[in-house]
Amino acid sequence: MEKQTVDINMVSMQIIMDAGDARVYITEALELMENNDFELAIEKIAQAQNKIKSAHNAQTNIVQDEVRGIAHTPSMLFTHAQDTLMTISSELHLAKQFLKIFKKIDKRFEALEKPRESQ
Repeated sequence: MEKQTVDINMVSMQIIMDAGDARVYITEALELMENNDFELAIEKIAQAQNKIKSAHNAQTNIVQDEVRGIAHTPSMLFTHAQDTLMTISSELHLAKQFLKIFKKIDKRFEALEKPRESQ
């Protein structure tokens, strides 16, 4: 196997930072959902999705190195980065589901609050 060509710790930190940024956007999106600001929540979720994608791409490059025969020294930091990415990816998935649910609930409340037309 070839010697590693990238600094695994730098890649690990990039994954952790991107995933952490995604978590901030997810939290903001959930707070916006709580206040029925669904349009801005959608934007925050899109920002989180972009950060998760960036982190995932960095992780995938390391995994593909292994397939190509480029060895990386085992790293607890990289393992932590993968765990962080997986956890926050799950949070993103749940936030997307919550958005759908909250929008449906909001529509039902709107329908209930509309004054009934005189018959």
